[in-house]
Amino acid sequence: MGFDNDSNSTSTSQCDANSTINNGLVVLNVYDLTPINNYLYWFGFGIFHSGIEVHGKEYGFGAHDFPASGVFEVEPRNCPGFIYRRSITLGQTNMTPSEFRTFIENMASEYHGDTYHLITKNCNHFTDDVSYRLIGKQIPGWVNRLAKLGALCSCLLPESLQVTSVKQLPEYHECSEDEFIESLSPATPRESTEIDDEQEKHLLSSSTGTEDVTFVKETRVK
Repeated sequence: MGFDNDSNSTSTSQCDANSTINNGLVVLNVYDLTPINNYLYWFGFGIFHSGIEVHGKEYGFGAHDFPASGVFEVEPRNCPGFIYRRSITLGQTNMTPSEFRTFIENMASEYHGDTYHLITKNCNHFTDDVSYRLIGKQIPGWVNRLAKLGALCSCLLPESLQVTSVKQLPEYHECSEDEFIESLSPATPRESTEIDDEQEKHLLSSSTGTEDVTFVKETRVK
């Protein structure tokens, strides 16, 4: 009986350890922005959205009109408005859930919705930054290849692509080619104004138009 109890204790400890390891995994969830990716993917191209999954939640970066957090939280592999493609395990973090929450709230202060830019600061730049800070590893290059090419050849890109920010990221939906091109029209210049507590509460709770997405409240330095 003593041997059995020791065996059970060992098994329980191993299960707890495995659970802790699994919870610390850093996973990149990749989504298609358009069904055209089914063809572009095999040539090493595509228009992708990505989110970083840690401790059972997925975090992404999207645009809105306010100088406040553009980092949002969703259920893993279920970001509204995108077509889930695949998950890639990047590594593992030793951060506890509470430590990671503090980390992601600090990052939210660096990724405001009104700073989103298709070429220089998009959702894939965000996941790449999170991954590098957590585990010292960048996301696969193909996920954000079009933006990297755009940055290298910005002088050749239409002005609309160089200055556009994508509004209300979680509200992407299937659309025609004409509608997609129209969505890339130059954004109206915006002034970065302060956001009060009531505006922020409304933004964090309902700006995406879906209960499945919640913006992360940023840590503010006083």
